[in-house]
Amino acid sequence: MQPWTPGEVIRPEAGVRMVLAPNPSPMTHWGTNTYIIGEGAVAVIDPGPALPEHLTAILAALAPGERVSHILVTHPHLDHSPLARPLAEATGAPVLGFGPAGTGLSPRMAGITGLGGGEGIDTGFTPDVQLADGDFIPGGDWQLEVLHTPGHMAGHLAFALDGLLFTGDHVMGWAPSLVSPPEGDMTDYMASLDRLAARPWRRFLSAHGLPVETPAARLSELTTHRRARETAILEALTQGPAGLDALTARVYSDVSPALQPAARRNLLAHLIDLSNRKQITADRPTLHSATFTRS
Repeated sequence: MQPWTPGEVIRPEAGVRMVLAPNPSPMTHWGTNTYIIGEGAVAVIDPGPALPEHLTAILAALAPGERVSHILVTHPHLDHSPLARPLAEATGAPVLGFGPAGTGLSPRMAGITGLGGGEGIDTGFTPDVQLADGDFIPGGDWQLEVLHTPGHMAGHLAFALDGLLFTGDHVMGWAPSLVSPPEGDMTDYMASLDRLAARPWRRFLSAHGLPVETPAARLSELTTHRRARETAILEALTQGPAGLDALTARVYSDVSPALQPAARRNLLAHLIDLSNRKQITADRPTLHSATFTRS
């Protein structure tokens, strides 16, 4: 059962407020979690979709005399970034992110044609300030560390605060992330999971769903899940060469029809990763129409 309602101010941590956007869907769960960090001069993480009622709710969550000093975007998808500019206009705060939409695309993805993709990208997003891995963002009573966590999207960022990590869409408790090429990259996604697993996190607050109370266990679970999909792909190819649609039907038979398009994109990301690792081969460079064979 959904534990809170859109517009309601939740306090998941001391010094952290959360406001749920009214944009539920099979891909966003109950909607986008917008976070407000600190008191006095506050940061807003992931303002969310361009909904006037959500802008009103964010501003209403501020205490008298408070101001927004920073607007942070984990990645430019339509459920995360479009409200950044209206919020900036309302508050005078700068928008910070990895870069304009499309920034950071890996060379291996840029070199592959016919991938499709582009679902839900906020193509007009451009931050006022570009962030890099290892940057620190100081506030009045808080300081956030910037972590570049590509995988779900090339320019995806997470923000660390005293053992707490705002994970965006990279790690969520309710579902694995969509990895849709070329913006999504399974090789990068797995590397980002490994990188996060090397640090002792206390708690994850993601952009959708409930907090993750056991970060190490969730990271291990997600890694195991992706490796199991890899194994299923390779086992399916032992039965003979197959294309994307046939492999999706075999490997993602446990996924509901509403999520089959996302499953197809995830499978394509796995195929590209396995191809880069020389475990499979494709009979043509246009991978969406290729036939794959186990090496």
